[in-house]
Amino acid sequence: MSRPLYVIKVGSATLDHGTIHKELADLVARGARVLLVAGGATGIEAHYRAIARPMPQLRLANGDEVRYCPPEEMTHLVDAYERVTLPAVEREARALGLGVFTAVAARGALVTGRANRPLKALSAEGRPIVVRDHRAGVPAQVDTARLNALLDTYDLVCLSAPVADPDGGAPLNVDADVLAAILANALDADHLRLVTGTAGLLTDKDDPRSTLADAYPGDGARYAAGRMRQKVRAAEIALEGSADVAITGPHTMSEPANWTRFWRVREPSADLSLLTRVVSVPSVSGDEAELATLLAEWCRERGMDAVVDEAGNLVASRGIGPRRLLLLGHLDTVPHRWPAEWREGELWGRGSVDAKGCLANFLEVLAHADIPEDGQLCVVGAVEEEISSSKGAFHVRDHYPADAVVIGEPSGSEKLTLGYFGLFKLKVTASVSSGHSAGQDAVSAPDLLIEALGGIRTAVLAHATDALSAVIEISSRTGREHHHATGILNFRVPPTADLDALRSAALDQVRPGVEIEVLRATPGYVGGRSSSLVKVFSRAFADTGIRPRFVVKKGTSDMNTLATTWRDVPMVAYGPGDSSLDHTDEERIGAMEYRTARSLLADAVNRWFALPEGSRR
Repeated sequence: MSRPLYVIKVGSATLDHGTIHKELADLVARGARVLLVAGGATGIEAHYRAIARPMPQLRLANGDEVRYCPPEEMTHLVDAYERVTLPAVEREARALGLGVFTAVAARGALVTGRANRPLKALSAEGRPIVVRDHRAGVPAQVDTARLNALLDTYDLVCLSAPVADPDGGAPLNVDADVLAAILANALDADHLRLVTGTAGLLTDKDDPRSTLADAYPGDGARYAAGRMRQKVRAAEIALEGSADVAITGPHTMSEPANWTRFWRVREPSADLSLLTRVVSVPSVSGDEAELATLLAEWCRERGMDAVVDEAGNLVASRGIGPRRLLLLGHLDTVPHRWPAEWREGELWGRGSVDAKGCLANFLEVLAHADIPEDGQLCVVGAVEEEISSSKGAFHVRDHYPADAVVIGEPSGSEKLTLGYFGLFKLKVTASVSSGHSAGQDAVSAPDLLIEALGGIRTAVLAHATDALSAVIEISSRTGREHHHATGILNFRVPPTADLDALRSAALDQVRPGVEIEVLRATPGYVGGRSSSLVKVFSRAFADTGIRPRFVVKKGTSDMNTLATTWRDVPMVAYGPGDSSLDHTDEERIGAMEYRTARSLLADAVNRWFALPEGSRR
């Protein structure tokens, strides 16, 4: 499971608030890598007071004043960060038990910059002058290899201005928000947060409740003034990458209602807004929290009950009656995301098919469905469906009973999935004594592993001839006394497979030097065509003029997890998208496909609630 990367820019005033440090620690506790970019205005003022040195200023032609940074001043600027701002960050982080690394970005040329052109300013007498020795610039190059190594080593990495001059001159002062944006793009961050003292970007600077919730490229400049102009500039620079970008506050990241989110792409029409935004927020397995929070807020704004439960699942519902229909989707995607983009009526982006299109449809249907007084419609966006833990689905299985379930997986709008193959997953480790592998009759650990995997595969397939098998991972390591090689052997097994027999067949292959561990043994599941869900979907298909196909898929879904203990609960899977695009760089979903599936799902849900008592199985 990959660790998400947050780049967080925090100004001096916010660093003085205790809240932000606890929020950083919470991100680390969630497994995130955290790169903090510290602003230094307060620390610089404190340092200059301490050394009794006046801080030089320049008055620009437009009347703004900026800190004047000739070469001789840059030493004092670096001292301010290294003696005041960064030590304060270290103290707060260590008090929370975090391992921390701090540095000005110029040290070791972690970040290098490009000097600005000479500056037009006004003399003390008000005459126009050109200032050529002002050491200011923009970040240009990032040493990503070293920064990634630091991020993998420390809980928290904190950088500040200035950056290095590649030509060897004095360091270059840079805007901290822009530095954060450049770092986010260079490091392919998942999330960028620009924390400020206001509730995001305000449309009326005198009204703290006028937060602009959503901004597209070019929108923010209409409202930004003063320091906020640089934050908006930085946010739009970050839109050139693939991070989820927001200006947050006041002095916190924990109040999404006070965020301005920046979106790269506008939806073609209003009914595609939720789909576009869900696909735009990265949520690789283990990094679902930001998407869950966004969707919970979306639901609450529309009067629905919505929480993020203890497993990290989004849980949204309407109605409190005893008849419960569950729509179970998942929040997470496989890795290797890229910026979402609409092209010729199709939304390209990781998760558009698997399975954010399904989840967005579930929530749209939840918002508009006719729920009777004795009914309850619940949507769950589960975590970790794409990895072997299925943590979210197991929590659903044990905490959210239902009378019927629709799983959100791409079937295509004209097909209904009745079931899935099961999953039988083994970890096989082969070990041999250390020695020269080139000797006569010598067998290396990989040799032994390959032989063992072949024997296990033959034994298991003898009991499940329709199963699909693949070695999905191989690694090796060398110790002082033994060499070890490990392989993960994956079987997709039909619903009729006897998992106990498969387990016995596999474990019978244990031999000296070979260890076998069963990582997962989830049975397949297939429902009949006479269930209530199949009937209501069939009627919905008929009314739309679609002749549906009914399929059993050779993959595995959260349907299988529920089926491990749920009995006599009708389940089907339905959702828009071509599943052959799952996990590929061609993943995309068409607007008409999405709308057709949403309309048909809404019809099927309303029909299920209209069924008479006793006919919902």
